[in-house]
Amino acid sequence: MNNQNVMSEQEIVTDLLTSEKHLTSTVNTFITESTCANLRQNLKSILTEEHSIHENLYNIMSQKGWYPTSDAEAQEVQKAKDKFNSLQL
Repeated sequence: MNNQNVMSEQEIVTDLLTSEKHLTSTVNTFITESTCANLRQNLKSILTEEHSIHENLYNIMSQKGWYPTSDAEAQEVQKAKDKFNSLQL
C-alpha cells in the first residue's frame, strides 16, 4: 500500500468539518429560497442534524488540539455587539 495517498485522521476530520460548513450554508440557502412549506420544514430538520454533526466534529478537533481557539477580547466583543445593534431596525 502506498502511504503517500493515505490521509491522516486530522486531515480526514478537517475535510469533514469543511464539508459540513459548506453543506450547512447550502441547505440554509435552500431553506430561504424554498416556496414549499413542507420542503422548508424538512430542510430545517436536515440543517439541525448537520449542525449537530458539525458540532461533534469541532469537539473532536478541539479535544485533539487540531482546532485551537482563543477567547475574544472584551473590546472586540463589544465592538461586534455595537455593530449588530446598529443593524437592527
